[in-house]
Amino acid sequence: MNIFDELKARGLVFQTTDEDALRKALTEEMVSYYVGYDPTADSLHLGNLVLILTMKRLQMAGHKPYALVGGATGLIGDPSFKDAERSLQTKDTVNEWSGKIRAQLERFLDFENGDNKAEMTNNYNWFENMTFIDFLRDVGKYFTINYMMSKESVKRRIETGISYTEFAYQIMQGYDFYELNKLHNVTLQLGGSDQWGNMTAGTELLRRKSDKTGHVITLPLITDSTGKKFGKSEGNAIWLDADKTSPFEMYQFWLNVNDDDAIKMLKIFTFLTLDQIEEIRVKFEAAPHERLAQKELAREVVTLVHGKEAYEHAVHITDILFGGGNLKELSAKDILSGMKSMPHYAVSTHDNLNLVELLISSGIEKSKRQAREDITNGAIYINGERVQDLEFVLSDEDKIDKALTVIRKGKKKNFVLTF
Repeated sequence: MNIFDELKARGLVFQTTDEDALRKALTEEMVSYYVGYDPTADSLHLGNLVLILTMKRLQMAGHKPYALVGGATGLIGDPSFKDAERSLQTKDTVNEWSGKIRAQLERFLDFENGDNKAEMTNNYNWFENMTFIDFLRDVGKYFTINYMMSKESVKRRIETGISYTEFAYQIMQGYDFYELNKLHNVTLQLGGSDQWGNMTAGTELLRRKSDKTGHVITLPLITDSTGKKFGKSEGNAIWLDADKTSPFEMYQFWLNVNDDDAIKMLKIFTFLTLDQIEEIRVKFEAAPHERLAQKELAREVVTLVHGKEAYEHAVHITDILFGGGNLKELSAKDILSGMKSMPHYAVSTHDNLNLVELLISSGIEKSKRQAREDITNGAIYINGERVQDLEFVLSDEDKIDKALTVIRKGKKKNFVLTF
């Protein structure tokens, strides 16, 4: 299957400038293409991963990727991302974030082998020494105000107010395409559907300034079956940085994908073939309670992002936390990662460490009578081990990494005591 048709079959094509010409180019020649990543945070997230994996698919098909870190545009702010002006970061912060983003991209693309090995670039390289007058004369003159005002990202902001800084962003992004075409013969840009206006500014500048044709592919906004934007857990972004979103948290995110979304996400986020995904679909629909599609998603994506060892550790944590294993096999960090949403109680030096008293002071039990009854009946567990001694006193041996203790009441209610 032609790579363009495969992208369509996976649901990764939303808009293109010229579908027939693009399909022909991707079939007959090696196409140089790029994606821009503005350093607006110190890590990329799951939304960015869709584009990264699409870059990888094209590279695997023989085309040459250029990963553009927006060291210059990151200092400005893109109006299409939000309804208010973005807080501007210092150059030092943007440079630091650019380095971290570069390191993340290098985990996915091949920068070492073949004629189509990936290359990294930064638009600060060509904007750094460009004067304002040069920018207006050499770039700005090719864009009319009417053209710039017609962009959806700008129209949406006109009523609430938009600075000239963000208004000019589309011209800067358009100039990126021009420079990459001039330096590296890049003829294709990939981006999210909200970037269409900025991206076509690039094809417009290529046409007007160089009399050349550029292509654009936008990817759809990834939503779940309810129409909500995909890629967040409990309102928080799923980051590619393991320190911001642990492999365990990412693993749990994929395990909990809705049944109606699982096959769709396998097509978008994994390199399983469409035939393999179809086999999974048949088995999954025959026994959805076994959650085969979600398990395949979790395995493929966590391994891809963090490696096989991190995936296996995430499975190990899951088996212990939710399978009744020995919590002492885990580190305090693992437990805190897995029990973020559980009730926490900070034990003070004034707390009585007798189990009955501790169950009351931590709020696990409402009365001494209920505490004693639950202990006697075997409903209380310390780090996964049942305790039925009413005189039991918590000791240092019960503190995992000298930092925390997990008390479970019944089968599912976990409480984390920190010291």
